Amino acid sequence: MCLARSIVVALGALAAWAQLAAAETTGRFEGPKAHTGTASFSSEGGRRTLTLSDDFRVPEAPDPHWQLVDSKGVAHLLQRLEIKGGGVHRSIEIPAYVEDVAKVQIWCAFAETLLGEAAFAAPVK
Repeated sequence: MCLARSIVVALGALAAWAQLAAAETTGRFEGPKAHTGTASFSSEGGRRTLTLSDDFRVPEAPDPHWQLVDSKGVAHLLQRLEIKGGGVHRSIEIPAYVEDVAKVQIWCAFAETLLGEAAFAAPVK
């Protein structure tokens, strides 16, 4: 009886964790140039990180950057997506001054235009 109860509690905790993990992934990117993939939020040891999914494709634009929008609508332009030599910043640490993230945007710093964005169901902290 006690073992059965422990199993039920463990399964309930696992289901709650799976639901939380699903809630911390954006919807698909939508926009004129960035329209594939999602972004996922994780927090470990006080480091908050966003990671682009494997199916995300860097848009063909002169200077695509990560840009985060918080729950107050303030945009935070961060680092460039592409690295010299053909690499890509697929993950980025969220700076401490960004309190929460409602949307992840791909922003062209050269043309000063939005290439695409993906929103979380609720802001992540």
